Formats: sequence, structure tokens, C-alpha cells
Amino acid sequence: MQIKLSEINDSIKNNATAFIDECDAAYYARVREIAEDIRNNAQKRPIVLISGPSGSGKTTTAMTLEKMLDEWGIETHTLSMDNYFFTLTEEEVRLAEEEKFDLESPDRVDAELLSAQLTDIAACKMVNLPKFDFKNHSRVFSGKTLTRKEGEIVILEGIHALNPSVVTLPDDQTTRIYVSVRTRVEFDDGGLLHPEKIRLMRRMIRDTIYRDRQITETLKMFNSVQRGENAFIMPYKHRSTYDVDTFIPFEIGLYKSLLLDKTKNISPDERVADIIKTLQKVEPLDISLVPQTSLIREFVGNGQFDY
Repeated sequence: MQIKLSEINDSIKNNATAFIDECDAAYYARVREIAEDIRNNAQKRPIVLISGPSGSGKTTTAMTLEKMLDEWGIETHTLSMDNYFFTLTEEEVRLAEEEKFDLESPDRVDAELLSAQLTDIAACKMVNLPKFDFKNHSRVFSGKTLTRKEGEIVILEGIHALNPSVVTLPDDQTTRIYVSVRTRVEFDDGGLLHPEKIRLMRRMIRDTIYRDRQITETLKMFNSVQRGENAFIMPYKHRSTYDVDTFIPFEIGLYKSLLLDKTKNISPDERVADIIKTLQKVEPLDISLVPQTSLIREFVGNGQFDY
């Protein structure tokens, strides 16, 4: 799918608030459609798996599904695959800092524990939930337990959720969702902004706000993240029951004030050249116009969910 940058600019200039509402409504309509299917099949498919590359909006999609299903009277629980990572050794931490240890690999996930717990959850057995401490690079058991009741839903979100070597549940017990930015932005000269650059802009902002990480650090990780996505995530998107394009057309205008000056100050870097071109040409959008319920709040802060 493609959208012209000129169309985005016209919509921002003509009625920014209406444009924002329209964009958000389209995303939520798609998620609601999926939520209705999950509700209708809650007994036979109690596990929902959400995968997608970094910056795709997996967390908001998972939490939105949970909120919708809860409101319909279907108790829903959301788990993060991050909590099933193996503890890193001091040597692995050192190698990761030197970009010599692949943090995107599915081998980082304790697939045996994860699949065993999902099997127990599907069977309504109690599980002791793990928690990954990112500060200390270690996994502990949180003391929290989960016992799914008949008719309840459990959502697992994580980049490897559709990889059958990581999650070994039978397909007929799961609803599988692939979430990513799929739309390309077209310039007046016919050039295109690739969806991966939309996700990169999201990560630049999110990493600054939530992870105290400089834009240059996010860029430094870009090639490694892309390799991981191509090797470990995208090969399994065909397994999805549903796909969700999380591109929100107004978001580029929002990023102009948040990113343009910072990216222009970076030394020449081909990875940001088309981002700078886009931000220079797009109409600016005031962040105060974006509701807390928007998916974009996952990346710019102050959203309805606690990320």
C-alpha cells in the first residue's frame, strides 16, 4: 500500500483533528474485527500470538485487544515474551555491548519453558510467571501466578511469537497476528519512504523517552536489528491468521518537531537521508492534538497504557 505525502499534508492543513480521528479509527476498526473473531472462538483458540518487528506497535495492539475483550466480558491476560529470555552471562553482556552477540536471535528465548507454560495455560493449569530484569540482564520468577479459566484468553506478544520452534502449541489452539508498518509514503518525485524507516523513527523517539538512549545509539543498532528481522521474524509472517498495518498517516507530521533538528545534526548517514527528506517536506502536527488512546502514544509517551 502507498500514500502520497501530498495527501498527508493536505489532510493536516485542512483539518488536523479530523484527520487524526480518521487515522486512529481505521486502526481500531481493524483491531476490533480481530477481537470479534477471538471472542467468537475463545473456547477452541484460547491463546493469541502477536508478532512483528521492532517499532511495529505490538504492545498497543496486545493491550487494545485485551481492553476490548475485557469490556465484552471475556477476561484476558497479556504476557510478554521478553520475560522468557535466558539470563545473560557477564561475557554475553560484554559481547552484546561490542555487537558480537545477537540479541535478536530466537535462541535468547527459553522456548522449552515458554511452550510448557503456554501448554499448561491452555489446559487451565497454574503457572509461575517469570520476569526479566533488564537492568541486571537476568530472569527471575516474579511470585505472580496465572491460572486461566475456561473461556478466558491469554495474549503473548513478542518478536518470535510466530516461530514454531519457539512456540510449539498446535495452530488450532491459537489466533496468530502479524503486526507491522506496511504502507510506503510516496514523494512528489516518485520516491518512496520504506516502512522500516517509519519504524526507525518510532524507535528513535521511544528509545529517547523510555530507554535514555541517544538517536546515534539507536542508529548504531539499526543494521543488527534489520538482520534479525529478516532472519528471524519476517520468514514466519505467512503463518499469521491476521495482518495489521499499523501505519498511522498523521504520525509523520508529529515527528517533524520531535526528530528533524536531531537527525539533521547527525553526521551524513544514508540511513537517515530519506527520513530527513520526509520531515523537511511534511506539514508539522502538534503533539497536543494526539489523543492518549492513539497507537502513536506507544512511541511518543503519555498514552493510555503503561508501557
